[in-house]
Amino acid sequence: MGRRIVPLTLDNLADLPWPCRSCVFWELDPVRGREAVDAGKPEQEKEGWISAVLLEWGSCGRIAYVDQQPAGFVLYAPPAYVPRSQSFPTSPVSPDAVQLMISRVLPEFQGQGLGRVLVQTVAKDLLHRGFRAIEAFGAAGNDRPSCLLPADHLLAVGFKTVRPHHRYPRLRLEARSTASWREGALERLLGAGRKEPALRPF
Repeated sequence: MGRRIVPLTLDNLADLPWPCRSCVFWELDPVRGREAVDAGKPEQEKEGWISAVLLEWGSCGRIAYVDQQPAGFVLYAPPAYVPRSQSFPTSPVSPDAVQLMISRVLPEFQGQGLGRVLVQTVAKDLLHRGFRAIEAFGAAGNDRPSCLLPADHLLAVGFKTVRPHHRYPRLRLEARSTASWREGALERLLGAGRKEPALRPF
């Protein structure tokens, strides 16, 4: 089973699963988000957001492939690029951290460790760019918005709660401790498929 993780670009944006490829929950503030949906242009807005972040800040996502099939993805960016992050009761994200916006593994590929590998890949990228941590707004309780990661999932992959809340706790993962995971363990998770050196997460 060949597995690889590659940077998200405008060329592979279409490989994001539906409805994530047209979701602008994080990328736009609530008013502009509703306007984009009402105008039928959320996909164009998302493409524009990714293009702007790529140009101004650099890579803001990764896509995981299993046997050439899109299996999961992760999106992340400094909070200045994430308007919705200011609307949470546990805001703001710490100045030394980048926000993990969303991460998804398709149901048929769950249980293979891909979610953890995606987080490891983000941690390695951020260390090279001078950031100390990844932070995320989790969703607690039974009523969970689909664009938020469950808090219990974040805890399971190593995040720690830094600002508790009954619905939207803010959690943090130190990039250095995360990226120290043994390379051999990641290689086993990614499988034995041929990978281009520049695309390897570690």
